[in-house]
Amino acid sequence: MATLTLRNGRIVGDYLAPYVIAELNTSHFGDMAIARAMIDKAKEAGCDCVKFQSWSTQSLYSESYYRQNAIAKRIVHKFSMGEAELQELSIYCTSVGIDFASTPYSRAEAAFLVEACNVPFVKIASMELNNLPYLRFLGGLGVPLVLSTGMGTLEEIVTAVRTIEATGQRDIVILHCTSVYPAPPETIRLQNIVGLRSEFPAYPIGYSDHSIGIEIPAASVALGAGVIEKHFTLDSSRIGMDNQMATEPEEMARMIAACHTVHKALGGTGRILDAAERDQIPKMRRSLIAARPLKAGEVIAAEDLDAKRPGTGIPPGSMDLLIGKRLTRDIEADAAILITDVEAS
Repeated sequence: MATLTLRNGRIVGDYLAPYVIAELNTSHFGDMAIARAMIDKAKEAGCDCVKFQSWSTQSLYSESYYRQNAIAKRIVHKFSMGEAELQELSIYCTSVGIDFASTPYSRAEAAFLVEACNVPFVKIASMELNNLPYLRFLGGLGVPLVLSTGMGTLEEIVTAVRTIEATGQRDIVILHCTSVYPAPPETIRLQNIVGLRSEFPAYPIGYSDHSIGIEIPAASVALGAGVIEKHFTLDSSRIGMDNQMATEPEEMARMIAACHTVHKALGGTGRILDAAERDQIPKMRRSLIAARPLKAGEVIAAEDLDAKRPGTGIPPGSMDLLIGKRLTRDIEADAAILITDVEAS
């Protein structure tokens, strides 16, 4: 079971209690008041972390793209948070008692998050999976990295991880992810969590979810995902980038409760009977009884025995204790036969 310690001391890993990241993405609509309200609601819902996007018009698209798609530049600008705003939000998260994180899209943005915001980890977007120079830079920061793998082949994921490892960085969480918004269940392939764990046994494997509903994140916990990322919004009816597929506070709370319920239910591979289950044994198992009226002095044969509840007498599997033995008293039909009812050998 792979684990690692985040910069704030939180331990995350395979089959541990899930560390839930609320992905705020652009659902704050560039409004600091909404962003703070989202932080409050994420905390109330039970999230461990809120994550923003540290993009800017300079770090996301090229100017040539903007010239052909002017609206894209306006949208990115509207939904961007500047350094002062991100630092203010990180301080607010500390006051609320929830982790602050963000996904950087440039070296400067990454360095700022590490140095000024003291993020517990740096999140690497799926789009950066083949951006090897950038991965080398992030690996050199010396902080835990959470790597999303959407749109990536296994070969690309291996190359990305080996690139980070070459910097000396070994604190990596790998998130299985399907970059479809929203992702239909048949596109998600949760068993990839198992496959990634087999490929990268040294690293915790988590899950970044883009599905509708709460079932699939909870199912990922059953496969050992210890880090869960889920899009979060205050109002999914508002039109925005991925906002309509995001989870509202009440649903997020239900998802987190479901994830923790699944985690509690997992237990270990050892076969252990709790006291409450052991108490059921005499009530629900069977004991040997007389299949017909039997007289003292009769020698018991197999056909003289049956087994019915309760299980307070001789178990059916111990029939040999009675077969061939002589009864010391009369036994009525359907009555239990005890070891004291037969002659000693």
